[in-house]
Amino acid sequence: MPTTATDRTALLEGIHVLDGGMATELEQLGANIDGPLWSAHILEDFPEKVAAVHRAYIAAGADCIETASYQVSRRGYAEFGLTTEQADAALLKAIRVAHAAAAESSDHRVLVAASLGPYGAALHNGAEYHGNYDCTFEDLVSFHRERIKVLANANDEARADLLAFETLPSLQETEAIGEALAPWPQIAAWFSYTCKDARHVAHGEPLAVCARLAATFPQTVAIGVNCTHPTLIAALIGELRRSSAQPIVVYPNSGEGWDAEARHWTGTVNPAGFTSQASEWFALGAQIVGGCCRTRPAHIQRIAESARNHAPKAVTGQVDS
Repeated sequence: MPTTATDRTALLEGIHVLDGGMATELEQLGANIDGPLWSAHILEDFPEKVAAVHRAYIAAGADCIETASYQVSRRGYAEFGLTTEQADAALLKAIRVAHAAAAESSDHRVLVAASLGPYGAALHNGAEYHGNYDCTFEDLVSFHRERIKVLANANDEARADLLAFETLPSLQETEAIGEALAPWPQIAAWFSYTCKDARHVAHGEPLAVCARLAATFPQTVAIGVNCTHPTLIAALIGELRRSSAQPIVVYPNSGEGWDAEARHWTGTVNPAGFTSQASEWFALGAQIVGGCCRTRPAHIQRIAESARNHAPKAVTGQVDS
């Protein structure tokens, strides 16, 4: 990982294209992700499928890929009889698989971001979409610090370029991650939130308040929004621009809806729509754009097309006091 403030600042300079949904594409390759560990289960049994997804997104134009580790944690693994050692090994394996795929790219450098889901992801009940956890603040700090320590002490082949704390639902979890990161100021990380409307994160706090807190951490290299409906992204970029000078990362879902009772997705989305949407997001100041649930390489290809038409925008002079 970068070890100086200069390295961290330079890591995400310019415009970047992030990858899309991991689980969605694994399903297209015939993987069964119905279990509570989602793509982490496939990482264990069929790592070649995870590698194939990475390669597909890189071919579509992504220059930053996220590891298949969103659901990997000691707590989450223990629930299914898996050991601490197995959880830690899975984190590192996800990074090695991503690095191997990235190394195959001959025309551009591909960054590897370690995907780290919130505490709610380990509960396997959708709690990340409301953030009402039955735990203490110390529990949150411990949960995140366990994974950070493993990644911070990894050798070169299993060392991510940055940590992606994503689908964060609350201000409290932001504070907990900041405390968990404190022993490793050299780490680069982004904070990305799931939002319930055009101003508030899932738990109800203003996104701007969460962003201002995240911006105070020395490890932060970007702040953004993910797993949120694409129609909300433009307004949320505005909230981020007004609250932080950090680079902005956005990777919304496809816009389809999830029917929890029937357990299936509703609606249809044309990937071509992401061309104009991504163009708007870049124009508004986002520097890293990709996709989350139900997005596929076709979506990322459209985002990459938009990225080629946009020069980097300085995100300065617009922060509220």
